[in-house]
Amino acid sequence: MSDQNHCCQAGTQPTSPFSVCWSAFSFPRVGLILPEPPVSRAGSQARAAPPALPHHRRSLPAPPGPLLRGAPSVPRGNGGPQRRPHGGTRAPLPRAGPGRAEPSLGREPSLGREPSRAEPALRRGSRRRAPPCRCERSTPPPGPPPPAAGGPSWLHAFCYAWYGSPRLGGRYRHCDPRLPGLPPPDDIGSSFHAALGACSSRGPAVLDEHPGQLRAAGVLVLSWHPPGCRQREPSGSLVPSILGAAHRYAIKVAFHIQPYKGRDDHTVHENIKYIMDKYGSHVAFYKYRTSTGKSLPLFCIYDSYLTPAESWANLLTPSGSHSLRSSTYNVVFIALLVEEGRKHNILSTGYDGMYTYFASNSFSFGSSHQNWKGIKTSCNSNHLMFIPSVGPGYIGTSIRPCNNHNTQNRVNGKYHETALQAALTVRPEIASITPFNEWHKGTQIEKAVPKKTPTRLYLDYLPYQPSVYLELTCRWAEHFSKEKEQWLM
Repeated sequence: MSDQNHCCQAGTQPTSPFSVCWSAFSFPRVGLILPEPPVSRAGSQARAAPPALPHHRRSLPAPPGPLLRGAPSVPRGNGGPQRRPHGGTRAPLPRAGPGRAEPSLGREPSLGREPSRAEPALRRGSRRRAPPCRCERSTPPPGPPPPAAGGPSWLHAFCYAWYGSPRLGGRYRHCDPRLPGLPPPDDIGSSFHAALGACSSRGPAVLDEHPGQLRAAGVLVLSWHPPGCRQREPSGSLVPSILGAAHRYAIKVAFHIQPYKGRDDHTVHENIKYIMDKYGSHVAFYKYRTSTGKSLPLFCIYDSYLTPAESWANLLTPSGSHSLRSSTYNVVFIALLVEEGRKHNILSTGYDGMYTYFASNSFSFGSSHQNWKGIKTSCNSNHLMFIPSVGPGYIGTSIRPCNNHNTQNRVNGKYHETALQAALTVRPEIASITPFNEWHKGTQIEKAVPKKTPTRLYLDYLPYQPSVYLELTCRWAEHFSKEKEQWLM
C-alpha cells in the first residue's frame, strides 16, 4: 500500500492513553506470557530474567494459559540491532524441542542455498536467475487439512498479491531493496525477511500457505487495481486462485480498491460492476449482513479523499446521477479516514462507514488510538460503520529513510496487543489488521525468520517463534469473539 502522500510528515502526536494503562479495561488481558528463562545443562540461565512489570500491570488477572514458550521479551530499539542482556546483539536461538523446529538462519530452500563448487557465489550487482524456492513448486507441500470453519467474520486482514519473481512473473516485483545491498532474493526491500523468502504471489505454496496463516481472520481484504492498470496488483487470472485458496480454508475475500490514474466516481462504478459480475457468484466472495437483513458486498476505497465529495455523492447517494443504491450493484462503501475534517465529507457523500488503515499510532487523526472512542460515537449517531485498523508496528526506513519519525517499535508483541485492545474496546462491528503481508513498511504479521547477509542484518521476531504475531492475533480474536457475544446480549 502506498502512503507516499503521508510518509514524510514531521512530528508525531502524544502517545495514546491505551498504551499507558491496561487496568482501565474491564476484561482480562490476553496475550504473551513471559515464562521463566530456560536453564542450561551447566545450570546457568540461558537468558536473562524477564524485566519487572510496571506497577499498573502487576494487578492484571492472568490470561487463560501461555501463548508461547520461549525467552523473555526484550524491547527493541528504533529498528536496528538490539542489545541483549547477555551482551550480544541477538538472543541465542532456542533449542529444538517437542513441537518446535530448529530455527534457521537462512539455509532452508526458501531463503537461498549454499552455492556448489560448480556454481559461483552471487556477486554484488549480479542478476542471475535464482533457483526456484519451495513456494514456487508446481504443487504445494503436504500440510494439515484446512479447518472446517474460518476465523470470525468481524476480523478482516488486508492482504497484497503484488509480489513477483523471475520464475513467475519475469522479474522480482516489490522485492528490490532501496538501500545498498545484494539483489533479491538475498536482500529485499524490508527490515524483516519473510519465512517464504522472496517469492511470487502466484506460487502454489504461497496461495496455500497464506490462507492457512490467516486462520485468525475470517475475511481477507485483497488490494486491487483494475485490469490493464500498469501498477502492482494481481491480474484477473490470479484473483480466482486467491478465491479458491481462501475457500479451502473457509475464509471470505473482500476488495480494497486502490488509487490509479484517472480514478473517479465513473471508473469506480465500472470497477464495482466488473468485480461483482466476475467474482460475485463465488462462494468465497464476502458479503456483509446489514442491520436490515440484506447481504451486500463490502468495498474499502483507499485514499477516497482524492476524489471530490460531489463526485462520490453522484455514485453513493440515492439521488445521484449514476447512483448504485437502487441497483443490483448496491454495496457497502467504506472510506479512508485520515483527517478529522473529512468525517463530514464521508457522511455527506453517502459512504456507509470509515476505516483508519494506518498501523502507526498518531500517524494521522484516524490512526490515533486516543481518537477512536470519539470517532465511534460520531459514527453511531450517524448510522455509519467504524472499522479501526491495527498493526504490529511500523518501520518503513528500508524504502523511505525520511520516514523514521513514524516508526513504531514492536516491543516483542506488546504494540500489537495494545492496538488490538484499543480497537476492540470501542466495540466495533468490524476490526481490521494492517496488514498481513506488506513487508516494505514492517507492518506484516506473516511469518518472518532471522536473516543475515554480507550487507544487512534483518530484524526478526526473536526470542519468539516466526508465527508469534499470527498466534497473538488468533488468541485475541478468540477472546473478543466471546466478548462480542456478551455485547450483543
